[in-house]
Amino acid sequence: QVQLEESGGGLVQPGGILTLSCAVPFDIFNSISVGWYRQAPGKGREFVAGIRGSYDTSYADPVKGRFTIYKDITKNTISLRMFNLKPEDTAVYYCNVETGVPLTSYWGQGTQVTVSS
Repeated sequence: QVQLEESGGGLVQPGGILTLSCAVPFDIFNSISVGWYRQAPGKGREFVAGIRGSYDTSYADPVKGRFTIYKDITKNTISLRMFNLKPEDTAVYYCNVETGVPLTSYWGQGTQVTVSS
């Protein structure tokens, strides 16, 4: 089963910066969308940020202005740059790619981000 691989999670203090990376084992150039989701303890998985097509980016309201998503089609990686982190950003972060015919959604196993002093 194809699986994406996230990295870059860890413990960071409030106000800190962290960058998550996702290695994709196939070509993402023609992907319909790529994105990041997160799941906090006791809560469901929620959308964080995404790119549809080449440039159409979107962000969840709680992270707008603090997180930036970008992709590198030459390296097949998807990254999430997170600034001014808050305790409520604590969660397991998952990378997602939707591509192919029929459309298939691929996920990674997640990387833990903990924001605490």
